[in-house]
Amino acid sequence: MKQSILSFAGKRRNWSIPYILFLGFFVITPLVLIVYYAFTNQTGTFTLDNFKKFWMQPEAMHTFVFSVGVALITTIACLLLGYPAAFILSRMELNRSRLLVLLFILPMWVNFLIRTLATVALFDFLKIPLGMGSLYFGMIYNFLPFMIYPIYNILIKTDRSLIEAAQDLGANPRQVFVKTILPLSAPGIASGVMMVFMPVISTFAIAELLTINNIKLFGTTLQENIYNGMWNYGAALSLIMLLLIAATTLLNGKGNAKAASEGGLI
Repeated sequence: MKQSILSFAGKRRNWSIPYILFLGFFVITPLVLIVYYAFTNQTGTFTLDNFKKFWMQPEAMHTFVFSVGVALITTIACLLLGYPAAFILSRMELNRSRLLVLLFILPMWVNFLIRTLATVALFDFLKIPLGMGSLYFGMIYNFLPFMIYPIYNILIKTDRSLIEAAQDLGANPRQVFVKTILPLSAPGIASGVMMVFMPVISTFAIAELLTINNIKLFGTTLQENIYNGMWNYGAALSLIMLLLIAATTLLNGKGNAKAASEGGLI
């Protein structure tokens, strides 16, 4: 018995079994359930009514388009703020840059609901009304570190000899950045974009707290339907959101591969 256990544990592929079980139970099973509920009604009969309901409801469509717009603006703002910060940090002395990166990441150790509630209290203290401005502020504040760290992590590992080679070939600072540094940092940008864009679309707590529930995002619509027991329609909304995320991931992957293939060319 002991010998058989040792033989089983000695095979590398057997160590992957716990991860396969975890993947099947917590990833594949929920996805299968989402697809099942999305294409059935309350009696379990196959139907497309859940998707027709979404397309036929102007409010749901408006919320979806509005949420994508908020996610795009938040992602662009985080990129415009995060890339320069990551670039500056990557050019600093290593111990100093690590300390500053830690200060950026430190708020992430606190639950995002607590951070959002603190932001609400700050706006109340400053007598600033809650609305679209507070919504964008909260989104950028919560997700900016997710943009900075992936870009910093790529830039800090960039081979400086490639930059020196570009300079030796006569490239000016702008050309070095556009032709060498920016393409080499494309994987970090892609990771940051995905880590910001996807959660913003699905979030609902930040919008509810920072707008006093006056501005509804797609995540709020999804949460309300699930909370009210409308599992089938909620699953259809979840599937639509997953398809959007999958399409975004695919586009980012192609753009990332293209940028990486062009990196270092002057």
